[in-house]
This record gives sequence, C-alpha cells and structure tokens, in this order.
Amino acid sequence: MAWDWQVFCKTTDEGALMPSCLGKAGDITYLDWMLHAWGWTLSVAASAWVIAVVTGALVGTLRTLPDSPWIVRLANVWVELFRNIPILVQLFIWYFVIPKLFPLFQQVPGFLLVIFALGFFTSARIAEQVRAGIQALPRGQRYAGMAVGFSTVQTYRYVLLPMAVRIIMPPLTSESMNLLKNSSVAFAVSIAELTMFAMQAQEETSRGIEIYLGVTALYAVSAFAVNRIFAFIEKKVQIPGFIVAGGTGGH
Repeated sequence: MAWDWQVFCKTTDEGALMPSCLGKAGDITYLDWMLHAWGWTLSVAASAWVIAVVTGALVGTLRTLPDSPWIVRLANVWVELFRNIPILVQLFIWYFVIPKLFPLFQQVPGFLLVIFALGFFTSARIAEQVRAGIQALPRGQRYAGMAVGFSTVQTYRYVLLPMAVRIIMPPLTSESMNLLKNSSVAFAVSIAELTMFAMQAQEETSRGIEIYLGVTALYAVSAFAVNRIFAFIEKKVQIPGFIVAGGTGGH
C-alpha cells in the first residue's frame, strides 16, 4: 500500500490540497490541526509538571520529618493513594465524580481537571523520589544545620533539599518524560491533544499509518527535548565528587 504523506497538507473540511501544508483564509489542514494538538499536549504536561513538582517536593519533605509522626503518616497516605490508583481511573474521578460531589468544580474547565489528575498522580511518584533523596544524605548534614542554629525549615531549605534535588535529577528526568507521555490519557475526556487528534484524523482520512507516525514523531521529539533539558540542568547542578548511578546519560 502506497503511503500518502500529503494527507497533512489537505484541508479538514473538503480535503483540498494546500501547497504550503498550512491553511489560510479560514482553511485548516491536518498539519495545522496536529500542531494545535501538540500545543495542547505540551500545555497540559507542563502545567501538570508544575503541580507535580511543587506538591511532590512538599509531600516528600514531610515524609522525612523526624519528630512529626502524624504528618509523616498523612504524607504516606497521599503517596499510597495517588500512586496505587491507575491514572485513567483518577482522571475519570476528577472529571466525572468530583464535580458531582463538589458543585464548585462544575465551573472548572475540563482541561484543568486533567491537569489536576496528572499533577497529583505524578506528585506521589516525585514525593517518593524526594524522600529517597533526603534519606540518602548523611545524617551529619541535618546535624550540621542544627549546629549552626538553623530551624527545621531552614535546615531543609538551605541544607537538605538543595542537595537532595541534585541527587534525584536522573529519576526526575524519567518522571518528567513519563508525565509527557501520560498526558495522552486526556483523550478519554475529549481534550484536543495529540492522541485525540490521531484517532479523529485517522477516522476521517483512513491514513492511519501516516497520522500515527506523525504523532509518534512529535511525542519522540518532545520527550527527547525534555531529556536534553534535564541533562543540561543535571550537569550544571551536580555535586562535585558525588556520583549517582543511573544518570540521564549522553553528557
């Protein structure tokens, strides 16, 4: 079967071929549509990443507090709750259940509910990485902060967390790439991201090979860009003389 890569240069309404592959005067090509969907994928993933990192860092830190067992237990509940429920189930809960239980959420746009679902799901995994990073540090680091008069908050802020973040850069890189790929579940609630585009465009054009290869290429480019960005950051912030197995590689 001959491949037809010109499918991306055709308009979505009449199937007319556009020389530049980009629509004009109100016409939209499948390339326009795919690039728009790519933008939604990146927006959802980036927004969810912010929620995941902020929440994950907070919860992961709370899990290591030495003299607050109840706070540690509550943080553990957060991690186990969000880590052990499949992301698709959590997405449906946020999209269909929570707005019924809390009417205020009925006014929240659907893409924000997707961002919450992805962000909190990933936060549990990042929290585990932050906990492991802090506990990987020698106990003397905590005692040194206390010895110079730092409070618990100051010890974490100025001593423990800066070093722990450097240690967890490799797994954080992998988790960020996973978040980008997990954003594909947004198709289940009709968010116009890449996977939704691929499904609808394939139905309209019957050119599944070309459509899915194009979408796959964009996912691969996005994930590779995330990997390189974090590899650059890891190289800049790495602790001299401190080697962590399983780095991002390639640098």
